[in-house]
Amino acid sequence: MAQNYRITLLPGDGIGPEIMTVTVDVLKTIAKQYDLQFDFTSVPIGGAAIDETGEPLPAKTLETCRNSDAVLLAAIGGYKWDNLPRHQRPETGLLGLRSGLSLFANLRPATILPQLIDASTLKPEVVKGVDIMVVRELTGGIYFGQPKGVFATETGEQRGVNTMAYTDGEIDRIAKIGFETAQKRGGKLCSVDKANVLDVSQLWRDRVTQMSEQYSDVELSHLYVDNAAMQLVRDPKQFDTIVTGNMFGDILSDAAAMLTGSIGMLPSASLGENNPGVFEPVHGSAPDIAGQDKANPLAQILSAAMMLRYGLNQPQAAKRIEQAVLQVLDLGYRTGDIMSPGMKPVGCRGMGEILIQVLESPMG
Repeated sequence: MAQNYRITLLPGDGIGPEIMTVTVDVLKTIAKQYDLQFDFTSVPIGGAAIDETGEPLPAKTLETCRNSDAVLLAAIGGYKWDNLPRHQRPETGLLGLRSGLSLFANLRPATILPQLIDASTLKPEVVKGVDIMVVRELTGGIYFGQPKGVFATETGEQRGVNTMAYTDGEIDRIAKIGFETAQKRGGKLCSVDKANVLDVSQLWRDRVTQMSEQYSDVELSHLYVDNAAMQLVRDPKQFDTIVTGNMFGDILSDAAAMLTGSIGMLPSASLGENNPGVFEPVHGSAPDIAGQDKANPLAQILSAAMMLRYGLNQPQAAKRIEQAVLQVLDLGYRTGDIMSPGMKPVGCRGMGEILIQVLESPMG
């Protein structure tokens, strides 16, 4: 009997609807092969929602997301809405979605695809074989700690304050995601902090170390964030899964992403405890090429694979999609953003059609 999943689609803005259409076709193909049933519901977010309802995250959109098994998001934003007040901008809708679903963990993979290794700015021998997952805490730390603001001092100077704070409960829940993610990957977890200077990081290190006792199959290590940044550039292959706080994760996940040199290929996931996760590509809405069939849908398709693996616990279906993406690249097909001499240029729809052909082929 087919397993049934309710999937909320948030096509959003710019190239979002194009890459979402292709991805849904891929999911329909994979559903037939793995006895899955997807019930898709599409609702607006970001600029599209502003145009339709006047707000970037309508109540109906959030409610639909809450009532689903997973949320697939494409891209939001664009020049059209840049001059709106902050609370009405498309990005506010994304923050509201994360908050409304209590998404506290962000998973950002940085995988070097052998076919695109020349896109990296580092030497091929340094990045060949790199496959890193950065697990970033998303709702705490210095971005949300209190007090914060700019205050006048007794001498009349202005003093800017942000507070880096974590409770043991906040640390424990992100560490749990880190350990469980490492279990699904190479069994190595590196926790990144600044425990030699920051009290909050010492608590972080203590809690993560304590939790490691529950995960004897995962090898735990610790690095200070400055050393971790250096090691990412010096020897990125040493890393499997990294778990870290909000600000450190913000920085390190972007650094890891650039190891690949092809940000248009990178998916991500944001997870909570009791609500559905949100799965989205790292790239933006690219309004300059919207509607021209030029977009690269592969990051969106790989986000759907992450949804299958981390959101719906369908690892075999996820692996099938990831392998098909590699096969399409092996065949030499490229969208404009990853084009190189001697390759075969295709558009957004064409890339999706070839991927489906590979998925449907006996050798796929």
